[in-house]
Amino acid sequence: MAEDLSGYAGSALEALRGAGARPGDRIRIRRDGGVYEGVLIPRPGFGDPESIIVKLPNGYNIGIRAKPGIEVEVLERGERPGYRRAPIPPLGEGLPRIALLGTGGTIASRVDYRTGAVEPALSAEDLYAAVPELSGIARVEADVLFSEFSENLEARHWREMAIGAAKRLESGAEGVVIAHGTDTMGYSAAALSFALRGLPAPVILVGAQRSSDRPSSDAATNLIGAAIFASRGPFAEVAVAMHEGVSDGPIAAHRGTRVRKCHTSRRDAFKSINSQPLARCDVRSGRIEMLVEDYRRRGEGALEVRPDFDERALLLKYYPSMDPSIVDWAVDEGYRGIVFEGTGLGHVSKKFSGPIRRAVEEGVVVCMASQCLWGRVNMNVYSTGRDLLAAGAIPLGDMLPETALVKLMWALGQTGDPGEVRAIMAANLAGEMSGRTLYWG
Repeated sequence: MAEDLSGYAGSALEALRGAGARPGDRIRIRRDGGVYEGVLIPRPGFGDPESIIVKLPNGYNIGIRAKPGIEVEVLERGERPGYRRAPIPPLGEGLPRIALLGTGGTIASRVDYRTGAVEPALSAEDLYAAVPELSGIARVEADVLFSEFSENLEARHWREMAIGAAKRLESGAEGVVIAHGTDTMGYSAAALSFALRGLPAPVILVGAQRSSDRPSSDAATNLIGAAIFASRGPFAEVAVAMHEGVSDGPIAAHRGTRVRKCHTSRRDAFKSINSQPLARCDVRSGRIEMLVEDYRRRGEGALEVRPDFDERALLLKYYPSMDPSIVDWAVDEGYRGIVFEGTGLGHVSKKFSGPIRRAVEEGVVVCMASQCLWGRVNMNVYSTGRDLLAAGAIPLGDMLPETALVKLMWALGQTGDPGEVRAIMAANLAGEMSGRTLYWG
């Protein structure tokens, strides 16, 4: 239809047609004594067809149900809302060169006003164009590896990210930033921590809790912080860069093997577990503050890429009344490794001792992490733990269960010898475990 009001129906459509309004127009709505002004936007596909959707001057959208007596007035004609890429700023001369790799996720997303959903539609170039501050931090060379929400990522994507990051570092990049969805960013950070051995420079994963076109988005600030770490950070490790607090304050760099997403939506959702963050940076001044002394220095060693993962590993969260036959099922189905997320110091029911013993005897590597966020596994305190040790379970100290799963998949991808896999799991390779756990608050 000429006025392009598809999706609207009933009283809402009648009121908009009567005013001659169309998406993009600035309109005024009067209803029940209230007055609302904003830009008319297309109705989301799953919204109320009899509510008029307007974007307020503060950037937020509201829906106003078209009750009898509603009045709509067009104040100013406008263009239909849509995404337009900003001009890409010129690359800064004499600045460090970093690679920006896009993989998808909220940081590389925008709202599709047709459906109301967040779509992984922005490219890495879009991010660079949308955050011109980057041109004063580094010479950014952007590329897209793939465009997926992080819940869709698999071990093959970890491999592609590892190879892509290594390729950019070998071609002279002084750091790599990977734009990634937040939901499984901790898994990918752990995977890259093991796959990229002897890193000469930082590899920073960065995400956003709110998409780039929302007024409350944290995408730009997170990306600026990630670029600062990648271009100037003294550490050469895989890290996750996200807001340290809920406001527009410092950006924290969390070691890739120690980080967990702890909140569904807050800006400071990511926390370092059983460790301090590696560093923090002030995005206004560009100043980086290292928070730990034990870190890999930039420029040390030679890069070695070991990107193979074996997906025949399970992460099992123990719960009361859990059926121990699941271990037998895993063995029969050809799984090569199991990580238990046990209770407390690393416990599961005594009923599991037999199936775990059988699994180990048949070459399956069985490991034990804890469901507790803080603290470490100690399977020598109670008889249950000692029985599990005797059955062949490997205690993983203060390693995160998610990191343990990724490490096990990586170890299985390096060797077919269960003894070698057990040795890898017991060793600290990328800061994933420590001999003594301190409490950081």
